[in-house]
Amino acid sequence: MTPPTVHPSAEVGSKTVGTGTRIWQFVVVLPNAKIGEYCNICSHCLIENDVVIGNRVTIKSGVQLWDGLRVGDNVFIGPNVTFTNDKYPKSRNTSYNMQTTLIEADVSIGGGATILPGIAIGKGAIVGAGAVVTKDVLPGTTVVGNPARVINNPSSKAEYEA
Repeated sequence: MTPPTVHPSAEVGSKTVGTGTRIWQFVVVLPNAKIGEYCNICSHCLIENDVVIGNRVTIKSGVQLWDGLRVGDNVFIGPNVTFTNDKYPKSRNTSYNMQTTLIEADVSIGGGATILPGIAIGKGAIVGAGAVVTKDVLPGTTVVGNPARVINNPSSKAEYEA
C-alpha cells in the first residue's frame, strides 16, 4: 500500500484520502471530503466537505468541487471545469437549496466545461471542452456546446434534445 502523497503547500483536512492518491500544490481539501484510491488532484483545486470522489479520478488544475458533488471511478475532470450546486445563488444566502450533482464512472469532462446543479452525467459519457451542461447526460453520450447538445448517443439523441 502506497500512502497518499500530499504536497507541502496543500491543506488537507480530510482523513479519508485513499492509498496512492497524489494531491499537488495549493490544493485545499476540507475535513469531511472523501477521496478514493490512486487519484491525481492537480494544483489550485478546492474540495468542500460534502464531496465524494471515487478511485482513479483525475482532477486537473483550477477545479472547485462544491458540496453535493459525487464523482464515480475512473473519471477525468479537465482544467477549470466549473461545478455549481445552487440554481439561484445569492450573496450571504444561508438557506439555499443545495443540489446534488452525480458524475458516474468512466466519464470525461473537457476543460472549461460548466456543469449546472442537480445534473447526472451517465456512465461513460463525454462532455466536450467548454460545454455548458444544463440537463442530464445519458450514459455513453457525447455532448458539446452551449447549451450542451448531443453529438453521439448509442441509444437515443431525442431523449436529450428538447
